[in-house]
Amino acid sequence: MAHDAEQYIKDIQREYVDFLDDEEDQGIYAGHVKDMIAEKSKRLVVNINDLKRKNQQRALGLLSNASDEQLAFGRALKEYVSTIDPSYAKLHEDFFVGFEGCFGNRHVTPRSLTSIYLGNLVCVEGIVTRVSLIHPKIVRSVHYCPATKKVLERKYTDLTSFEAVPSSAVYPTKDDDGNLLETEFGLSVYKDHQRLTIQEMPEKAPAGQLPRAVDIICDDDLVDRCKPGDRVQIVGNYRCLPGKHGGYTSGTFRTVLLANNISLLSKESNLDISREDIMLCKKLAKNNDIYELLSKSLAPSIHGHAYVKQAILCLLLGGVEKLLPNGTRLRGDINILLIGDPSVAKSQLLRYVLNTAPRAIPTTGRGSSGVGLTAAVTTDQDTGERRLEAGAMVLADRGVVCIDEFDKMSDIDRTAIHEVMEQGRVTISKAGIHASLNARCSVLAAANPVYGRYDQYKTPMENIGLQDSLLSRFDLLFVMLDVIDSDVDQMISDHVVRMHRYRNPKEADGEPITMGSSYADSMSFVSHTDEKKDTQLYEKYDALLHGKSRKRHEKILSVEFMRKYIHIAKCMKPKLTEQACEAIANEYSRLRSQEAVDSDVARTQPITARTLETLIRLSTAHARARMSKTVTMDDAHAAIELVQFAYFKKVLEKERTGKRRRAAGASSDEEDPRDDPNAATEHSPSRRSKRTRHEPEEEELEEEEEEIETPQPDAGDLTRRETRRSLPLRTESVEMTSTPSATLTSITDARLVVFKNALQRLFRDAREQSLPLRRITAAINEQSAEPFAEGEIEAAMHRMTEDNQIMLADDIVFLI
Repeated sequence: MAHDAEQYIKDIQREYVDFLDDEEDQGIYAGHVKDMIAEKSKRLVVNINDLKRKNQQRALGLLSNASDEQLAFGRALKEYVSTIDPSYAKLHEDFFVGFEGCFGNRHVTPRSLTSIYLGNLVCVEGIVTRVSLIHPKIVRSVHYCPATKKVLERKYTDLTSFEAVPSSAVYPTKDDDGNLLETEFGLSVYKDHQRLTIQEMPEKAPAGQLPRAVDIICDDDLVDRCKPGDRVQIVGNYRCLPGKHGGYTSGTFRTVLLANNISLLSKESNLDISREDIMLCKKLAKNNDIYELLSKSLAPSIHGHAYVKQAILCLLLGGVEKLLPNGTRLRGDINILLIGDPSVAKSQLLRYVLNTAPRAIPTTGRGSSGVGLTAAVTTDQDTGERRLEAGAMVLADRGVVCIDEFDKMSDIDRTAIHEVMEQGRVTISKAGIHASLNARCSVLAAANPVYGRYDQYKTPMENIGLQDSLLSRFDLLFVMLDVIDSDVDQMISDHVVRMHRYRNPKEADGEPITMGSSYADSMSFVSHTDEKKDTQLYEKYDALLHGKSRKRHEKILSVEFMRKYIHIAKCMKPKLTEQACEAIANEYSRLRSQEAVDSDVARTQPITARTLETLIRLSTAHARARMSKTVTMDDAHAAIELVQFAYFKKVLEKERTGKRRRAAGASSDEEDPRDDPNAATEHSPSRRSKRTRHEPEEEELEEEEEEIETPQPDAGDLTRRETRRSLPLRTESVEMTSTPSATLTSITDARLVVFKNALQRLFRDAREQSLPLRRITAAINEQSAEPFAEGEIEAAMHRMTEDNQIMLADDIVFLI
């Protein structure tokens, strides 16, 4: 009987070899096998539709009698590999086959996986809820007997192997004569083994019923292919494992799925960025109003909130993280808190971020504890060991955590996220486990004021009701008020009614509306190497949907394109320019001094040293939106404007002409009725003029910069071609930027050497590190035969500052 079964496997193995050896036909799988060898892989993915076309009997056999067929297919693959590359075939004991394609009625969910599918090849989809640790599983052990000088070898198979009869699990310690054996661990063969649990998707579960789960066993290269929270499709062999009690099997069996292919259905894996997309993003980034266009395209279904949308755009782009040589980390993540009356679309903004950000984890205030947000110590079901379970913030590493109903969290739980928001890590010391986990995520939180609604007669700090230590960790805090204004209310009501009137043109009458994601409804398992469809750049204007709220010529970017643009822009690492540094430092010192003088001014959060970092992060995010390599004065002013609005509800007026500025003014007027009655008044004219003094020449520089900058997020020939084209422009810009220094009186090189020597002597004689410029001028002119003119000294100082030899500040020269 065993001989017949072995003969049957050999017969079908020959058929599978014929299927793989298709060089006379199209050479598809022959090419795939060669690619597999080149990638040093052991698994070949076969589309079941191709097998149906070529050998229908084998395809049906594979679906109904999976164990024998998979065993034969694996052996056939090894046989075919040995004909192409014999040395590679000898290196690996086993080769594996994964499947994809259309599974028909065998495409199931954990709920519909019943006993009729036992022994079949099925495709199951769901959400990964638990992932065990990876354990080594022994495949072959080698033992040496010192007494007889013989080597003993033993193979191990269990109920999860494709071999028909499982071997005994007893590990040999003595040979037949009773001599002791030593295990040769270096010659033994092990494989990785991991167990997952996948649960039915919430949108697929029937109303009012708990979702069901199924256990998956992953071996070899399939381990660590997914993490908890991922939506996956898994193809595998469904089989039962008998459970023994006192030598007898009980009537009920445990079932598992032996996986052979895993595909992620998450947003991240679907993000295919082509070279055309990158070129399109670069072209779009050269528009002067790209920042306004991006922020307007954020949640277009929500009316108003222009500044809040700009801040959320900055959060999605993020600042640049800095790791200093001494090990200090300066975070680049931007945290935002939205506090406001009920029904001002706070949760809708959070929902939009969840759909746009590449990795976003949603939680609510009451539904999550401090441990659930950071990390918990749990007991492993298989081994009984203590292990760490990652919380929401650890799962959202390099992503966004959206916390709704933030005010409903208890104070103890809220303090758990203090460390995460500033240091970007979670430190655990519990149950003998000391660990530090990365949680470098941005936090977007929404909360209601203390009294449910915002009380106009109390200060913003009293309304918010959170401690300063937490508020200072939020970069921006917006107070969103529900202000009664007949004109604004009319616009909002028109906008909302149009949203409710809209129906998808593809929707038929009486058709049930699907909840949640659309990828769960695809009934075939196909890898993502298929044809990529072009991403639509702009959303089409719909007269019924948009009406007066949006003009026909106004452009709104589509969600898919926004996702790609943000992904590409995050590759940029802009550097701060000197003018931007100066503007940010001046604004910070002004804010601090203003807090000391006008202590009665209503503000939403304390002004601390973190405010300075906030300004830097926001200006960097603004530069990223423009895909620029440098942070200019314009970016610094945009950051200052956001901070002024978030802290004091101030809308800064800009004294610039031009359509774009007028449009921005109009949008800020729209926000203006929401101003806090306790907020401070506008800046005094002198202050405003001081801030806008250098802007015209800065604008010219920025235009030049926009022509030059072509960011390089992708590698390859594209980048080289771009930089080559931009070289002549770069030299022009250098000439332009160096013009201010040309206005100084020049100094000859010979005179500069005389000046440097005299200055060095003066510092040596005085034995000081810093001297006033007046004293230096007088001393050098006394010693030299030809006195230096004031312009010459200025030029010499400028040249030495450029060469990093001295530093001039407040007419005092410091020796570097």
